[in-house]
Amino acid sequence: MSNKINVTTNHIEEIIPEEEAVFNSLRASDWEEFYGQDKIKEALRIAIDAAKKREEALEHILLYGPPGLGKTTLSHLIAKEMGSNIRVTSGPAIERTGDLASILTNLEKGDILFIDEIHRMNRVVEETLYPAMEDYALDIIIGKGPSARTLRLDLPQFTIIGATTRVGMLSAPLRDRFGVVHRLDFYNSKDLEIVVRNAAKKLNITIDKESITMIARRGRGTPRIALKLLKRARDFAQVKGKGVITNQLANEALSLLDIDTLGLDGSDRRFLFSIIDKHKGGPVGIETIASTISEDIETLEDVIEPYLLQLGFLKRTSRGRIVTDLAYQHLGIKQLSGKDQQSLL
Repeated sequence: MSNKINVTTNHIEEIIPEEEAVFNSLRASDWEEFYGQDKIKEALRIAIDAAKKREEALEHILLYGPPGLGKTTLSHLIAKEMGSNIRVTSGPAIERTGDLASILTNLEKGDILFIDEIHRMNRVVEETLYPAMEDYALDIIIGKGPSARTLRLDLPQFTIIGATTRVGMLSAPLRDRFGVVHRLDFYNSKDLEIVVRNAAKKLNITIDKESITMIARRGRGTPRIALKLLKRARDFAQVKGKGVITNQLANEALSLLDIDTLGLDGSDRRFLFSIIDKHKGGPVGIETIASTISEDIETLEDVIEPYLLQLGFLKRTSRGRIVTDLAYQHLGIKQLSGKDQQSLL
């Protein structure tokens, strides 16, 4: 039996405008297309069904976790399941209380307001949001000085879905006003394989099973990254092959991108090597690492470190970062013994 998964009857070279439109958006359009995060999906669907039976707005929802795991996609699926309109904005985009008031007063009953990167919202704007979340009311100050007065506007019942990659930066009052809080975890390889396979169908790509498995394993447990790798493998297969992604072509494409068997890229390895070569494997402070490899601290903490910690390649201690034995083994570097390290001091 052939190990090819034929997901198209046309050659890959024949790209039509409709297919390119799909290429630009691979988000799941229903619950069955959204793979992984099973417990979260089940909990959300129960909350949605209960709210629909009571004919009430859904409780405010906070979704947090590393980027690329599906927070935005889940928000759109929730709106679709509720049969509601969804308004999309972000924390940095709401600069003034007037911006927030304009958004809230245009909502209708049952609408969903999705606020991405909600931890970056202005604190003054955030405080205006509190009565809107609790009492469905908006307090507006009219006038200045002694003649100023407060006007309370009633709002229809609506739902705020907040998404953030840094839940620790949310103030406690705002965090406590969310009735439903879920953390999205990294995906396992099996779930990522399904994501890649379905994306290949949408993109009209012919790809073999080995390539799907390879891309999933190098996707860093993140659907967004796995889909990017699929697209790059597709480009490589078009230029270097006959449009079909084979195991050899996928491996060559990912090697060209400097992505190894576990999904580590050049930035990850530069991070690890900087600790190993210049600081004897650690411990070393994050500020020192950032200066060494010319990266900002936020990029290291939000982009590079989470996956290295997930793999067990890095430890965070009170004294700083330490590279583990697993990282030495993966990089093919012999770890210095304690005696050797002392001799270098």
